[in-house]
Amino acid sequence: MDERDTTIKQLERTIKSLEQQVNNLTEMILLLRKEKFGSSSEKTPKPVLNGQICLFNEAEAEADPNAPEPVVKDVHGYKRRNPKSRREERLKDLPVKEILCEIHEDDQNCLRCNTLLRPIGKETVREELEYIPAKLQIIRYVRMAYECPQCKHTDTPYIEKALTPSPLMAHSLASPSTVAHVMYQKYVNAMPLYRQEKDWEQLGFALSRATMANWIIRCSEDYLNPIITHLREKLRQREILHCDETPVQVLKEEGKKPQSKSTMWLYRTGNDEKPPIILYDYQKSKSGENALNYLKGFNGFLHSDGYAGYNRLKDVTRCGCWAHLRRKFVEAAPTDKRPEKRPPTPAEIGRDYCNRLFKIEETLSGLTPDERYLKRLELEKPVLEAFWCWIDSLNVLQGSALGKAVIYARNQKRYMENYLLDGRCSLSNNLAENSIRPFTVGRKNWLFSDTPKGASASAAIYSIVETAKASGLNVYAYLNHLLLYMPDADYLNDPEALEELMPWSEQIQAECKL
Repeated sequence: MDERDTTIKQLERTIKSLEQQVNNLTEMILLLRKEKFGSSSEKTPKPVLNGQICLFNEAEAEADPNAPEPVVKDVHGYKRRNPKSRREERLKDLPVKEILCEIHEDDQNCLRCNTLLRPIGKETVREELEYIPAKLQIIRYVRMAYECPQCKHTDTPYIEKALTPSPLMAHSLASPSTVAHVMYQKYVNAMPLYRQEKDWEQLGFALSRATMANWIIRCSEDYLNPIITHLREKLRQREILHCDETPVQVLKEEGKKPQSKSTMWLYRTGNDEKPPIILYDYQKSKSGENALNYLKGFNGFLHSDGYAGYNRLKDVTRCGCWAHLRRKFVEAAPTDKRPEKRPPTPAEIGRDYCNRLFKIEETLSGLTPDERYLKRLELEKPVLEAFWCWIDSLNVLQGSALGKAVIYARNQKRYMENYLLDGRCSLSNNLAENSIRPFTVGRKNWLFSDTPKGASASAAIYSIVETAKASGLNVYAYLNHLLLYMPDADYLNDPEALEELMPWSEQIQAECKL
């Protein structure tokens, strides 16, 4: 009997284990199907009432007190919306070329009495937006030579030649405008070099992708790296930072197979009411040692995801990301279309806790850091306490999607409330995720980097591009400005002059502002 009971219990444990595996695998299949075929949005479905969409609540649901009122004018006793106001605002900074439509002079006679007509006014019939295609031209620098007419007849004639600007690259057709255009197309518009090669052919000039790659690498090393070094020093002096990392494939990495993955790291400043700095750093591994070396000397608040490599930074206060935690509960939530027919699942309850925190954060956006600090303690601290009590009460299935979300929350608990320590800290690491997105979009087009030098050049240019965009600059104008003035200046030995080229300098803001 004992042996029989033992066998039964063993079989029951086996069945329970197999059921757990089936449930976990089913969840994995549903999640993969959702990722491949479902919506990528993580928005919480809008609530419904008794199975019906809240049509009568549309005004309350869609109301936005910050939405601007339409411009109106009185026309013949009634008011209507002014359809031109928005168009005029968009076109106000564009140059205008008027095309005057006139009656031919042979037809400028009255059809009744044959008297010569005279103009009495004109009216605008319509406006069109004209595209002017790019064109190429050669800039030829010709310098004058001068001689002294008195010294000409002596044994030591005096001849002086005019100064010329330094070339961007010696013995090359590269100019600041062409290199800035190549960089802009690749790193802002995500256009690979082989596609740009076709565009240059359409303009009548055969410019190979190899030449463009050489331009990018040489100019980033010679002119952009000093800017990056200066920005990095400024970054490490801040008190609030965000970071993230994403894989990148480099084909010709020494000691690594072409199929292996390297890492592009991102570091950026937070909401500290100072000029934004966004920097990329290419490294061949995902070791936390890279973040430790890059941020050496920084000892403030560091926002990140749950990657354990950031634990190497000992003198920082890590702030966890509630968006990452919420995403794990969203992945564990069921995908049925009528959730109102059943009680909420634990995954939905966890998601709703996170939603509550983000909803409170929205109401605090206009406050000063000190005011936000106090309001968070008043409004969000109780929500956090309730959330952790709920987490501790759960008994979840190991390996399930919900189990992974709960374990992640428990492991990250010591970091998830650190944002309460300073009103400048953020609830999530979305700033870093949004900043690294342009790189991931570009990666879908060019897929990989050929060499580590190319990957490092990409990191430098993405840093310049994203910092310029965050500073409200015209990216092409800023790149062109740097490449125009850097060759003639000794910025390595003159930090003050280098400061004048920072995106926040008065000169750059005046010349390159959007």
